[in-house]
Amino acid sequence: MTTEADSFPRRHARTQRFTLGAPRAFTVAPDGSRVTFLRSGSGTDRANSLWVLDLPDGGERLAADPGALLDGAAEQLSPQERARRERSREGGAGIVGYATDAAVELASFTLSGRLFTVGLRGGAAREIRVRGPVIDPRPAPDGRHVAYVAGGALRVVGAEGADDRALAEPESPNVTYGLAEFIAAEEMGRSRGFWWAPDSGRLLVARVDDTPVRRWWIADPSQPGREPSSVAYPAAGTPNADVRLFVIGLDGGRTEVAWDRARYPYLAHVHWSAAGAPLLLVQARDQRSQLFLAVDPDTGATRMVHADEDPTWLELFPGVPCWSPSGQLVRIADEGGARVLTVGERPLTRGQLHMRAVLDVGADDVLVSASSGAEAQTPEIGEVHVYRVNELGVERVSREPGVHTAARAGSVTVLVSANLDRPGARVQVLCDGKPVATVRSYADDPGMPVRVTLTEGGARRIPCAVLMPRDYHGDTPLPVLMDPYGGPHGQRVVAAHNAHLTSQWFADQGFAVIVADGRGTPGRSPAWEKEIRDEVAAVVLQDQVDALHALAERFPLDLGRVAMRGWSFGGYLAALAALRRPDVFHAAVVGAPVTDLRLYDTHYQERYLGHPDERPEVYRRNSLIDDEGLVDPAEPHRPMMIIHGLADDNVVVAHSLRLSSALLAAGRPHEVLPLSGVTHMTPQETVAENLLLLQVDFLRRALANRGESG
Repeated sequence: MTTEADSFPRRHARTQRFTLGAPRAFTVAPDGSRVTFLRSGSGTDRANSLWVLDLPDGGERLAADPGALLDGAAEQLSPQERARRERSREGGAGIVGYATDAAVELASFTLSGRLFTVGLRGGAAREIRVRGPVIDPRPAPDGRHVAYVAGGALRVVGAEGADDRALAEPESPNVTYGLAEFIAAEEMGRSRGFWWAPDSGRLLVARVDDTPVRRWWIADPSQPGREPSSVAYPAAGTPNADVRLFVIGLDGGRTEVAWDRARYPYLAHVHWSAAGAPLLLVQARDQRSQLFLAVDPDTGATRMVHADEDPTWLELFPGVPCWSPSGQLVRIADEGGARVLTVGERPLTRGQLHMRAVLDVGADDVLVSASSGAEAQTPEIGEVHVYRVNELGVERVSREPGVHTAARAGSVTVLVSANLDRPGARVQVLCDGKPVATVRSYADDPGMPVRVTLTEGGARRIPCAVLMPRDYHGDTPLPVLMDPYGGPHGQRVVAAHNAHLTSQWFADQGFAVIVADGRGTPGRSPAWEKEIRDEVAAVVLQDQVDALHALAERFPLDLGRVAMRGWSFGGYLAALAALRRPDVFHAAVVGAPVTDLRLYDTHYQERYLGHPDERPEVYRRNSLIDDEGLVDPAEPHRPMMIIHGLADDNVVVAHSLRLSSALLAAGRPHEVLPLSGVTHMTPQETVAENLLLLQVDFLRRALANRGESG
């Protein structure tokens, strides 16, 4: 018998969506002798330890235990480290990240702002006492030094703890060396700010000056005696941080890297390997042009290796650009209507595959993740596979249906696989393509089969997941809950069991749940993703309507009782549904929505809508608080629950407060649920649990008085 203490909402919250205890962050030694990874001790343990899997026998051993290293003391995080974890959506504790030398013999990491290292061949973890709090320590490729950031300065210390010194110190409180600025970490996928030279003699170091960035103040109204925190937030149309790049030697000598920063202010990606000169990807502010630049580390001069232009925008991809071992440029590009892998000047894939990321570049091939492209004869809905690509062709590494990713070095590949029939993910270690070991997972089994159908809906063949109650066996139409994200970089229709657990729980409360990935979501083609340019609101909302109506022809859906719930972009979409299409949607749960698009960050918002000073009408028609539906008395009122964390520094609570004020001015009743101390994530167990319960209660009340549509 299930008790309230072990209900799904509580277990889902306690296990951080059943991710705790699962192995992650794999690094493979180049000689194939070992694999390092992070894993906590159980499905409810937040504290990750560093583990080593020895090959070929496949034995696991604990390399670093945070509990032992801290003598059981609670972790103390600096504000900078908390901000880094918020940008990466890191909800774990203990060792949440690590870096290794080139041979994967030495690892470094932080605990409570203190620096630790461990020898991965069997040495004991030990603290190196340096000035802290330490952020992002990284060993040199030869393992003789560790570079790290403390107090905004880039510092270096010998691997044995000697000669700790600053290589670059901030000139003012608004300057940092070696850290990524807000939009690089939040939007560009660049979480770091320094890179070792392959010969370990110097580093490329980003200098960030956020003096030009406007300050916002995040306060906790429940703690009136506490000062608000200052956040440098580059809202759309406002100045960004000034980002420069320096080559800095171990003696502190520096050379600035020169490029046209006025035209290309965004430093999107940095790569430095033995295969070639340091390689930069820099973007124009409108993200319609970008340069691949090779750097002369002696002079700081740059030369253009490649240039891209796109009339809509240029996407950024994990793992590229980089050099192949033979010195050819490896990149992913939108060419000929497809997203392809290019090595040198030659595309190695076509429209049958839609490239997602480069995972590893070897001497003979490139390891990538990809989904079926627009030209695929049999599209695999929600699947992502791992492929080996070279001039001879394409070979799929992952065999079973599902969602796969991998890490590789030399002949050893770590393949992480999830599918619809099995909870969690399975981690296999392959040597020359053959399984030799399995990395154990301690994640809890949700104990909840998912009754999901992956299908397509409407003339545009919108990918959809339809979930029915597990005890439903009739044909009586069910009230409908649309449960999308629906926007860029947020694919929800995936062939993986755990991705649908929350939707299944809502279905088991008596709903037919639909997740629809319309235009703008990733995974199909460049044109599909870019069709939202200038018309984010109209396009994404219309696809939800089309998917709903198409699925109603095949599933028992009561179109007279339809609600939508969502968070972040999904919250924006849910509010759009209730305000602009009350003829279709009858209630909305609006979580952490972006309502005034001028209040979101530059790199994201300007990509889709341009500069607000140049295109104010585009921002008006895509924003919620300027929506005429708020004040049009002819439009029916739809119940709306607005939820927002008061400590959110990504989508600040001003978005929801302005929406609430506009609804109040229009005489429209609504519910507001403020979450004290909660950021854009909701890691607190009781908060996360009760959010699900309160949403179900609201949806039942909102739809209770509506009859079947007939």
